[in-house]
Amino acid sequence: MLYLWLKALHIIAMVCWFAGLFYLPRLFVYHAMSDDSASHERFCVMERKLYRGIMLPSMLATLIFGFWLLYLNPVWLKMGWLHAKLLLVVLLIGYHHICGAQLKRFARGENARSHVFYRWLNEVPVLFLLAIVILVVVKPF
Repeated sequence: MLYLWLKALHIIAMVCWFAGLFYLPRLFVYHAMSDDSASHERFCVMERKLYRGIMLPSMLATLIFGFWLLYLNPVWLKMGWLHAKLLLVVLLIGYHHICGAQLKRFARGENARSHVFYRWLNEVPVLFLLAIVILVVVKPF
């Protein structure tokens, strides 16, 4: 029963984390398009609250519950699909931190990228989500 609760909590945390990973770059799109100080301040507050209040705790919960599941099922560590998934998770954490660094650039008024860049950046987590879900469900290797 513990396993099922952990699995449910892992999935819930992952969904919350991805919601933030999808929304933050979208905020960057609108932030890059804004040209007045009131909008700049509003976007900075929204981005900071999303990153610190939702994304960071959700990422940590995803990792904690995921490692707990691994602790309960160490045989998974011998399976290729899990190695691929863990590599993608490490890369996703990197993407998460890239978004955090960009948030800080916006807060300092140092954004040098257009809204088009952020529209493309917004698509990156979709690729991670597709690959991770397919690896976990299909277990191709």
